[in-house]
Amino acid sequence: MTANPPNVPKRAIELPPYETVALVLQGGGALGAYQAGVYAGLYESGIAPNWIAGISIGALNTAVIAGNAPERRVAQLEAFWRTICEPGVFPPLPAPLEAAILNGPESGRVAYSAWQAWRALMEGQKGFFTPRWPQPLPTAMGDPAHASYYDTSALRGTLERFVDFDRINAREIRVSVGAVNVHTGNFVYFDNTREMLRAEHFMASGALPPGFPAVEIDGQYFWDGGLVSNTPLSEVLGTSPRRDTLAFQVDLWSARGPLPDNLNDVAGRQKDIQFSSRTRLVTDNLQRAQHYRRVLREILDRVPADVRARDPWCHAAEEIACSKRYNVIQLIYRNKEYEGHYKDYQFGLSTMLDHWASGLDDVRRTLANPEWLAMPSDARGFITHDIHRHEVI
Repeated sequence: MTANPPNVPKRAIELPPYETVALVLQGGGALGAYQAGVYAGLYESGIAPNWIAGISIGALNTAVIAGNAPERRVAQLEAFWRTICEPGVFPPLPAPLEAAILNGPESGRVAYSAWQAWRALMEGQKGFFTPRWPQPLPTAMGDPAHASYYDTSALRGTLERFVDFDRINAREIRVSVGAVNVHTGNFVYFDNTREMLRAEHFMASGALPPGFPAVEIDGQYFWDGGLVSNTPLSEVLGTSPRRDTLAFQVDLWSARGPLPDNLNDVAGRQKDIQFSSRTRLVTDNLQRAQHYRRVLREILDRVPADVRARDPWCHAAEEIACSKRYNVIQLIYRNKEYEGHYKDYQFGLSTMLDHWASGLDDVRRTLANPEWLAMPSDARGFITHDIHRHEVI
């Protein structure tokens, strides 16, 4: 990885005339470096999203990308991730010792992964979160913003260091981040086309209880959007008015996986299923709905114009019918054998670089199939591609 990427993409891919090119970023803690690698690959190919939607760590990546000039985004992403992957108290292992562990037996790497995660729990991560001492008692009452095991106040300064919120609010890119209203339980999207976004909107999207505290915004408290839905794909594809859309859906949890045979693997598999938010089901439902809209559009086009003008059912159908086309490119993180159920809070630098490299490799191999970027040409008007699914087939 280079800390100073070139100002010009290495090779520009010419896209069909999509009205929306979206980057959709799921939540997943430390796994979010995979999304940074994906964005680096999109940048080097000259693909510039005009809408970025994120939840939890995806919201933080959204802030850094949208809050910087295009030529600075990859460098700022790397600097952001290097910052939050520093241990909270003691320095990391010397590089030669760490390299020896990573290049040694698999059992050593498994143990090292667990140790990195344990350090995150005990020390926190610099510029991100720190443990509260003393730890709050379960029944102790007080400020809702302190009802958590960790303090995330340092994250505000980190975001303000790496993100230009004036640029986000200038709406060069549409930005949407999901959160849950603690009082009402309603899922909401903070969107720069409707309101001015500040650091706390992105912090709220990643405020996963009981580890992280609720974040106050204009008198209301919000938690991590992943409590309700961990992927913003429906928000992007369901928006109105509808637009021809190419969406890069970057997921950090895979709904598919092996049957676990021990309690550690059970915990990891549970997280995969819980936080994948059934994205394949969401995609299938959206594909089916768009097929019905296209069928309705074709039927309406066969109805005489004078009938359409006076028939109220035709008026209602006109509001539903749609011939827009949707292409969803899925990039889904694949677990490593040495990772445990703690992979979402394993914030070590070596792990971050590994995740980044995985994302970069996946998007490069995906974009090596330029035909996948074409607009759908069949009657459904909706298509998906996943490099891992194609490999299995």
